[in-house]
Amino acid sequence: MTALEEANLRRYYDQRAPEYEQIYLPRDQQHACELGELSRELREALRGRHVLEVACGTGYWTACAAGVALRVTATDASLAMLAEAREKPLPANVELLARDAYDLHDLPSDFDGGLATFWLSHVPRARLRAFLDGFHARLVAGAVVYLADNVYVPGVGGELLPADRAGDTYKVRRLTDGGRHRVLKNYFSTEELRTVLAPGTSELAVRAGKWFWSARYRTALVR
Repeated sequence: MTALEEANLRRYYDQRAPEYEQIYLPRDQQHACELGELSRELREALRGRHVLEVACGTGYWTACAAGVALRVTATDASLAMLAEAREKPLPANVELLARDAYDLHDLPSDFDGGLATFWLSHVPRARLRAFLDGFHARLVAGAVVYLADNVYVPGVGGELLPADRAGDTYKVRRLTDGGRHRVLKNYFSTEELRTVLAPGTSELAVRAGKWFWSARYRTALVR
């Protein structure tokens, strides 16, 4: 992803912020059930932890984590998304910060929980390792990490374009204002997720449903 494409992605989410949470409106019974399962898994994984969340967006999942975590530091590069999150009645254990997911070096490295929902699909495949290494560097050894994202469902979320030479796929999406956007959106099989997430981790568990996948693991005990 070029710098221009990163800027375009940020601009897309700036413009999408007011309507973003429409994606969580249940599409069918299975969709609603899987959303509930993500919420349950997240709370189980992060209960009692000091959590670093990347790409928190409007704070939908931040609120879920905050109900069980000791502290949540939630970060996003989109100021418009953070503005939406600040409108929520989030508890006092939440701190919202403007940070690039690829540049977290100025944050403490004492978090024992990590959270990234609906973000990994926006990371170019060539940058997956760098992102994960930078994220894990802010976490203590043995921290619990919870990730979740979309499974590809034909006809949902815009037109999927063929993969480029780097193996990345994009979607053409239209917002309610009529604007069209070309957005990086990668999809992963469970085997691909295991390959990407296994290095330097333990207790990796990956689950995929019709609509969403989730992964839970611990960071390495020895670094």
